Amino acid sequence: MSLVTAVCRVDRLLPDSGTIGITAIDKRPVDGPVRVRPLGLYADVQADRKHHGGEDQAVYAYADEDAAHFAALLDRPIPAGLFGENLRTSGIDVTGAVTGERWLVGDTLLLEVTIPRIPCGTFARRLRVDKWVKRFTEEGRPGAYFRVVKSGPVAAGDPITVVERPDHGVTIGDMFAGMTPDQARAVLASERPLAPKVQRDVTKVLARIAV
Repeated sequence: MSLVTAVCRVDRLLPDSGTIGITAIDKRPVDGPVRVRPLGLYADVQADRKHHGGEDQAVYAYADEDAAHFAALLDRPIPAGLFGENLRTSGIDVTGAVTGERWLVGDTLLLEVTIPRIPCGTFARRLRVDKWVKRFTEEGRPGAYFRVVKSGPVAAGDPITVVERPDHGVTIGDMFAGMTPDQARAVLASERPLAPKVQRDVTKVLARIAV
């Protein structure tokens, strides 16, 4: 069974040596249901809104299974929220999710998979692991961002059901590794309008080969 094992939102803003000066990456599990709207979870924030958040990155999900992989790799616990995720999941392949597929979470909340998480300097400073951005990238387990198609509450224990999946087959893992031109064309041919950040990413792939 696929389900949400933890719901996380910002606990406190932390000082950070990056250009913004603070970070909201410190997410912690919360009890009870949390309302999710087009810009994300109620009472959650993003410090660097130029690169994080917005409607196409409203919710970030990470799998228990991938967290367990990193826990073994680093020989340390990876509790829910450590990677800055809003939802920790179980029983569903987040990296294998197809961009554009839709998840019904609980009875009401409808989310659409958009793009993978790209590791940044803030994430590296959070983990304090040598060459963390490179190591995280090499493992190919990025987690996925979602846009909110229909608002609703989310709580730990809510079931996750994939209710729609585009037939182009391009996954979050494919996007993270670097799409081929054929994959980019397949995504662009999707019948449903693409989220703007997905449109941007696949267009960049084709622009590179056109030069």
